[in-house]
Amino acid sequence: MSFTSLGLSPTLVKALTIEKFTEPYPIQEQAIPAILNQKDILGIAPTGSGKTASYVLPILMNLPLVSVAKNRRIRALVLVPTRELAVQVNEVFKQFGATLPQPVKSMAAHGGVSINPQMKALNGVNILIATPGRLLELAENNAVEFSRISTFVLDEADKMLNMGFKDEMNSILKLLPKKRQNLLFSATLSPDIDSLNQLLLNDPQLIKIEPKVLDIELINQTAYSVTDERKGPFLRYLIKHHNIQQVLVFVSSIKRADNVANKLRANGIQAWPIHSKKSQGARTDLLTKFKHGKLQALVTTDLLSRGIDIEFLPYIVNYELPRSPKDYIHRIGRTGRAENPGEAISLITLEDEQHFNVIQKKTGKQLELNETKDIDLQGY
Repeated sequence: MSFTSLGLSPTLVKALTIEKFTEPYPIQEQAIPAILNQKDILGIAPTGSGKTASYVLPILMNLPLVSVAKNRRIRALVLVPTRELAVQVNEVFKQFGATLPQPVKSMAAHGGVSINPQMKALNGVNILIATPGRLLELAENNAVEFSRISTFVLDEADKMLNMGFKDEMNSILKLLPKKRQNLLFSATLSPDIDSLNQLLLNDPQLIKIEPKVLDIELINQTAYSVTDERKGPFLRYLIKHHNIQQVLVFVSSIKRADNVANKLRANGIQAWPIHSKKSQGARTDLLTKFKHGKLQALVTTDLLSRGIDIEFLPYIVNYELPRSPKDYIHRIGRTGRAENPGEAISLITLEDEQHFNVIQKKTGKQLELNETKDIDLQGY
């Protein structure tokens, strides 16, 4: 199936071709025609399945053909749980919106930065991508007008509920016009999501994309047995010995992220930590540099296990294991995306082995623990 057959305009199809999108993913095949036909959608799809483009492209086509006026009456609202996702979705809207003959202005609004510049920038915005707290702050300051919204998207609804945004979402829903198209996307279909579906959606089309075993198979998982004392030197050995130029390193705490990144830099590896204590400007700058290959290693907590989307990320390292098998899948899912292979490496101490066995049982992948005691780490 081609993008042309989904009903997209020749302009958008040409833009997709230029960006090397050759054929639609399953969720795009089903969601794009339905959204173009003004249907409400309940989309259940795993991370990395092409979900963002599945609603960005038809929303751009469905926008009313009006000139960009200097007012604050947004036409489409996308609600997301994190700053990183807001920025990421806005980039996709800008990428394809810039190709349209009709001017389209999108904007990301989120906390972590001053609200005043965002209030000023809202003039003439057609599409607003926002986190719940910042959106309510903008509404309290009369900085945004909701009455003309024709499409409302709730992206990563499961994560939104897990992060405790239920009250904020209910407050936002009261501000929206009753007549609108609703698009709800989630990685899981839990009872909470089902309740939200019944509250929000009108005769929705259910689109459920099951996670493919193939996606996991694209990821070459490796585990090394290592002591706590040798873990840092062994990480540096891996990066230098394998000439790794782009790696995302996961740790369990902000303090550990800072320490690991500092040690990597002290040993000649371009590395920086990224976590919730960093300002939004710093986080955006680091992500941009990392995506464009200007930063060799990014050390993070689970803050980014869903929030980063790099199509050709070759390596991730679990310097410390996550708390759950689900988080492990989200972490290693940063690589092996869009049908590209990737390497997921886990460093396992003696204390980690039982927990790692539980993770392997849940993921259905049994790994051999490679011994490292005979590797000379002097100088690393």
